[in-house]
Amino acid sequence: MPHRRRLLAWLTAALCATALLPGTAHADNPIVQHIYTADPAPLVHNGRVYLYTGHDEDGSTYFTMKDWRVWSSADMVNWTDHGSPMSLATFSWAKQDAWAGQAVERNGKFYWYVPVVNRATGRMAIGVGVADSPTGPFRDAIGRPLVENGEIDPTVFIDDNGQAYLYWGNPNLWYVRLNADMTSYSGGVTQIPLTTAGFGTRPNGGNRPTMYEEGPWVYKRNGTYYNVFAAKCCSEFIAYSTAPGPTGPWTYRGTVMPTQGSSFTNHPGIVDYKGSSYFFYHNGALPGGGGFTRSVAVEKFAYNADGSIPTINMTTGGPPPADTLNPYTRQEAETIAWGTGIETEPASEGGMNIGWIENGDTVKVRNVAFGAGAKSFTARVASASSGGTIEVRLGSATGTVVGRCTVPGTGGWQTWTSVSCPVSGVTGTQDVVLRFAGGSGYLFNVNWWQFTA
Repeated sequence: MPHRRRLLAWLTAALCATALLPGTAHADNPIVQHIYTADPAPLVHNGRVYLYTGHDEDGSTYFTMKDWRVWSSADMVNWTDHGSPMSLATFSWAKQDAWAGQAVERNGKFYWYVPVVNRATGRMAIGVGVADSPTGPFRDAIGRPLVENGEIDPTVFIDDNGQAYLYWGNPNLWYVRLNADMTSYSGGVTQIPLTTAGFGTRPNGGNRPTMYEEGPWVYKRNGTYYNVFAAKCCSEFIAYSTAPGPTGPWTYRGTVMPTQGSSFTNHPGIVDYKGSSYFFYHNGALPGGGGFTRSVAVEKFAYNADGSIPTINMTTGGPPPADTLNPYTRQEAETIAWGTGIETEPASEGGMNIGWIENGDTVKVRNVAFGAGAKSFTARVASASSGGTIEVRLGSATGTVVGRCTVPGTGGWQTWTSVSCPVSGVTGTQDVVLRFAGGSGYLFNVNWWQFTA
């Protein structure tokens, strides 16, 4: 098994132990706890939210980022880790800096636009990954940059008439009109005028007179075009402008999220899902977190009657569940509302598994709909040691134990077997915590789990 990042795991476990104390609020922001994530870009597809993020390396003292990650959820509280389907190695011409991008679906394919340093020129350029699934794997769509002018943070938007636009930029703001193939564009690269009427007035702005900094997120709602962006620097806040058309003229509308948290950058993403609106951002809220070790979080919000965006503040609670989780279908073990101590890795049986499990580590899933009751619990497990126990608890890591499954040694960390145990007293809709127990060292891995009614 790979080397474990001990410090992050220990600190996360300490934080989460506090978060799970009885009587405290559900602490579900940041939405990923086992790695640092940044620059969220949500996409709604086939009844799920897919979240595309960057990945800050542990211990970074700069924006040290080598790959991108994908997560998904059907309820906005339990997020499935789909691993890393795209990295710098995907682009043979890329040298470094797997920074903030966005993915979009068109004609059954998924296009992920990302900024990386072009090895040949030493400048930032925009590459395009393409995949047949929202979770990848992604491949380089064109084998070269789509566009290059040394600037960053692409956002992609397909208008109602089918015309697609790619916007990006720091310190400027640019766009191109993408062709239907999503990998080429027509016309030139157009610069959007950064006027104070369009993007606000920066205090002591100097050669950057407007609030616009970077990280645009462009979308359309009820006939109005929105451009939500990271403003000022440093530290950044999130602001927005609106326009009657996709290329302007833009009018500055004010603050979405004030300067908050321990990251000096922020990065917006907004989607509607299951009848509600959600705002994604990043902060430095995990142990060891900061401006170069960031974490993605999300808040639920409602537009004002006139279509304006209200002020949204960072919380540790996050949104309420948008749906229940069905325990009677197979659930991936890497579907997590809050985890302590664990990490994830690709599983030999496909997908990901949770691993590096030690005594006292936990995984919480929220809003699990048991209905009239469950009678047994099954988990897919592997262990190159002597195994341990899965405690099924209700509510929290110190909640009532309703079942205990013994995990044997299987002869390898990817040598899988299924174990089952009876459960009792599990009815209605509950939060469930799987607490892992055993001796010293790594105990076992878990690939998936399922209850029977």
